Amino acid sequence: METNLLKELQVTVVSDISERDGMGIEVWSKEKILIEIFRDDENADFTITLFEEALPLKLVEESIEYFKREISKEFVK
Repeated sequence: METNLLKELQVTVVSDISERDGMGIEVWSKEKILIEIFRDDENADFTITLFEEALPLKLVEESIEYFKREISKEFVK
């Protein structure tokens, strides 16, 4: 049976213009951040940061798909 792990977590769309220039998503479990995926407009690059040593691959894949759906791939200069 196919499950959606993101349904049990909080996903927040974020932007940052102070330390870096871009936007992305954060995946939270209660008060703890698990994943950040970020579009860096200044460096024209995408990054993913995992805040836990081991996360289910399915969760990472779902997070990437969510990011692709919600965040434009166009870099803003």
